[in-house]
Amino acid sequence: MLYRGASWLAGAMLGPIASGDLAQRMMRDEDQHGDVCDIWIHGASVGEVVSAQPVIEKIARHASVIVTTNTTTGRGVVREWGLPARLAPLDTPQSLGRFLHRYQPRVAVTLENELWPNRSKMLARAGVQQFVIGARMSERSARRWAKLPWLIGPILDRISGLSAQNQGSEERLTELGLPSAAVLPRMQLKLLGPARTRPGIPPETRSRTILAASTHEGEDELILDAFMSARRLVPGLRLIIAPRHPQRGDDIAEMFAARGLFVARRSEGADEQAPLLLADTLGEMGRWYDAAAICITGGSLVPKGGHTPWEPAAHECAILHGPHVSNFAEDYALLHAAQGAETLSTDAGATLAGLAGTAGDAARMGIRARALLLKRAGDAAPLVRIILRAAGIAPGSGNTDI
Repeated sequence: MLYRGASWLAGAMLGPIASGDLAQRMMRDEDQHGDVCDIWIHGASVGEVVSAQPVIEKIARHASVIVTTNTTTGRGVVREWGLPARLAPLDTPQSLGRFLHRYQPRVAVTLENELWPNRSKMLARAGVQQFVIGARMSERSARRWAKLPWLIGPILDRISGLSAQNQGSEERLTELGLPSAAVLPRMQLKLLGPARTRPGIPPETRSRTILAASTHEGEDELILDAFMSARRLVPGLRLIIAPRHPQRGDDIAEMFAARGLFVARRSEGADEQAPLLLADTLGEMGRWYDAAAICITGGSLVPKGGHTPWEPAAHECAILHGPHVSNFAEDYALLHAAQGAETLSTDAGATLAGLAGTAGDAARMGIRARALLLKRAGDAAPLVRIILRAAGIAPGSGNTDI
């Protein structure tokens, strides 16, 4: 009651003076994007909606939707997909009342962890079924929510279906009050995009090619030295260096020249057929992943926290990395356990030579890495069917897009 009263007062005070984006969030604008719809989909910002794009587009192929975000950039991204989008209503009774009156959704889908008290209660009162996909609940957040059982308990109890990102989040949400009957198969939204990737046709040289992907300053020298050491043990090895920032291309080319080596440059028209290639362009990483059986992920040999391993995993690359992977520590640990990734030893050349010199080892690592990706991402199709049925839409089993 205190929260509802305070939020009602805020809505009453802000309403008369709201303009621009605030007016849209209070549903006092004249935005014409969307009308009465089947399903309301909400994500906090760009990251959430982009991660969930495969799910959003599957739903939108069978149902009318309105997509909301808390940011103008998120709204812009969704509109670029050709879908109706607007800023989400504030969690005030007035804003939500106007939103529900205009759009009249039958189902509300929340991405990750945007849970709001008024929204939850007013959706329930309107008979709108509530789903959450890719839900996250850290131990720290769970401890905080546990101090407010009167607030979080009713919110979770009203949820018809929730798909958590991982087992820990699922268990913590259940302990906080999520009904066990509402638990749906887990799914990691951020892995859906990579999981959709299909490896291209590999060139004949793939098994002998090493890719250094998204390298940072200080890494290229280490990688080139390790490669040259490995090539003395395994003749015929090839190298592609794809810097995180292509404008570093001239410096990297000078590094090769200082060692008496000629490096072909993609910016000058060279391709993966070159024994030494500097991929100093943007937008072609998929091509380089397909060209190399072994991928060294950048940002891990210097203290940058490492880059995602899931993009090379999507292309069935054997993944090697340095010690600095704090940005994706759990992901790399899982890949190690599945034998899809290895840490470069202090003798990185020996690590490269050992993997590249044993026929089939890199290919098997790459297959295991992709298999783990598909398992971790989860299958969006069953969740999409559940959401559509909750909205009264039941596409036949012959629909291959879900």
